[in-house]
Parts: sequence; C-alpha cells; structure tokens
Amino acid sequence: MTGGAFLLTGPGPGARGARSYEALSRTGFMGNPVVYRAVRLIAEAASAIPLVLQKEGREFDDHPVLDRLRRPNGMQDRASLFEMLIGHMLLAGNAYVEASGADGSIAALYALRPDRVRTIADADGWPDAYEYRVGTAVRRIAAEGDGARPSTILHLRLFHPLSDQLGFAPLSAAEAALDLHNAAASWNAALLKNSARPSGALVYQPADGSNLSVEQFDRLKAELESGYAGAAVAGRPMLLEGGLDWKAMALTPKDMDFMEARHGAARDIALAFGVPPMLMGIPGDLTYANYSEANRAFYRLTVLPLIQKMTGAIGAWLGELAGEDGLELGIDLDAVEGLSSEREALWARVSQADFLTRDEKRQAVGYGAGG
Repeated sequence: MTGGAFLLTGPGPGARGARSYEALSRTGFMGNPVVYRAVRLIAEAASAIPLVLQKEGREFDDHPVLDRLRRPNGMQDRASLFEMLIGHMLLAGNAYVEASGADGSIAALYALRPDRVRTIADADGWPDAYEYRVGTAVRRIAAEGDGARPSTILHLRLFHPLSDQLGFAPLSAAEAALDLHNAAASWNAALLKNSARPSGALVYQPADGSNLSVEQFDRLKAELESGYAGAAVAGRPMLLEGGLDWKAMALTPKDMDFMEARHGAARDIALAFGVPPMLMGIPGDLTYANYSEANRAFYRLTVLPLIQKMTGAIGAWLGELAGEDGLELGIDLDAVEGLSSEREALWARVSQADFLTRDEKRQAVGYGAGG
C-alpha cells in the first residue's frame, strides 16, 4: 500500500441489469412525464387511424372481422385495445392478443399483460407454447394451431438482436436517459426542500480548540431543521454563534449545467421512442423548421410503420381464425389527419396533370377507376 487514498467506483459500463416490465413501467411511464407523454402520443395517434379490410383488391364495408375489431370484448372498443397493445410494445417490446371462441368463431379479443406471459421454447429454440399466469392460476396456450386452425394467441414484438422469442422495448434503450432525468427531478425537488440552495457544512472553529458537546450539537441540528429547511424559509439569513462558519460544499446548479442535462435526457428519451422533441415541448431541438413538419415526420417515421406492422399481423391472424385466407387489414391513409397536407399537395399535382385521364388520376390518388 503506497498511500492513504482509495477509490470507490460504481458498476462499469454494461453492468446495468435488465429491468422487469413492472420496474420500467413504474419508473418510466408512471414516474416520468416524458415517457408518459411519448407513449400516449404514439398509442393514441396510431389507435385513432381508421382501418381498411381488403381481399384481392376488394374492400369490405361489413365483415365479421371488422365487427369483432369494432368491439373486441365487453370492456373495450378497437381504439382502446390497440392503445393497450401499443403501450405494451413500447414498454416491454412485446404484446399478446388472445382470441376466445369455438367452432371457428371469434367471440372476443383480449390483450394479455406481457409480464404475465412466459414463452416456452422447443428443442430448436422456437416458441412451442405460452404460459399465462394470474396469481396462482396458470394457463398454457399452444404457439401453433392444430393444423385446421391457428393458435388462439398472437405475439407482436419489436426487433431484438439477442433474442429469438422476445422483443426489445424502446424504453429499455433509454434507461440511462430515464435514470438521469428522474435523478435530476429528484435533485431539484430535494433542493427546494432544503432552502432552495445546495447543502454545505457548519464548521466549528473555537479559539480554545474544544468540540461541541452532545447537547450543543443536538440543539444546533434541531434549530437548522426547524428554522432553515424547506422552500417556505428559502433565503432566510442564518444566525451563527461564535466559532461557527458556513462552508458550501455542493456544486451550484450552474456548475452542474442542471437544466441542459435534464433537457438532454428528455431529448434522448424522445429519440428512443421516435417522437420529435418539438411535439413534446422539449427545448433545444432544431431538426424541423416548424411544428407541422415535426408532426408529419412523427406520423411517417413512427406511427405509420408501427400501426402497419400491427394491422398486417392481426389481419392475417384473424383471417386464419375465421377460416378465410387472403384477408388484409390495413389503414386508410386518406383519413390520417397528420398527413392531410401531403394529400392536398398530391391532389393538386394530379389534378393539374392534363396528360392523365380521369381514371388514371383516380388510381394515382388511391381510388379505383370509374365511380
């Protein structure tokens, strides 16, 4: 040993353990306003987009699959079910839909909480069954159907580079930013509770070199806690007795660049979810010239890819359950409010194209010929 100093370090990079769905939900969605708003923005925007059911180019106005989606179960409509499924994918990377019914009918659709589902792999590592646990009750659901009918459970997941069975949540990629943002909020709250200033130390320097007695120490501590702690007494001058001197110990908010650290963490969280910070009121983002551009990018780069991925899988699955192959569930792009400016520009360009016939113009904007 060559000196009297030693160093304590925290876990190194990569030592962060994977958090459970419940832990991420509590510290993220339920405990962080940026995560809460990002998830709500994506889920509500995606679930509000009208759906279109087609088969071989024919669009259905009325179909048993559409009827079931309008009212998936006795407690939800289609928008609330999709909002729940999207929330599960954003917070867990996985979402599960179960269909109940018999004899080829689809009586109801339910979203299963991802933390209650366990994937059971076969010898090759692929999903063989799913276990759904609520309390002490456990149900086992086959991952593959019996040949005549597919599985009654559909697993929706986001890409995970290190797992064959589970998806990777955007919130997991933003854990470091989430911790920083939460810590900054806690630090700010503690700062307000402690006279709205960083802490320091009272140094006792008597002329005779003696120390404070136990009674003097306890009295001084009680006076500080009762008279100088809390936002209500922020700024009150401190009266010190002989031999006491105040020494500030912590860094000031300016030194810590407190607000910029919070905004940087908030931007990282929004980036992980694919929400332009401008839409969430986070300063410092100059990627888009205006709110309209940011909103259009939000729909094109985040909302539409997610809802199209979901509807494609759900439509094919419900079609197989109903015994009708070839069903395609998609979205009505004309009804997406966030893309209205794009549609108006397209219609204006097509209407001015004199070299196109009326039927060609209808096809160019997504409508069939005639009508």
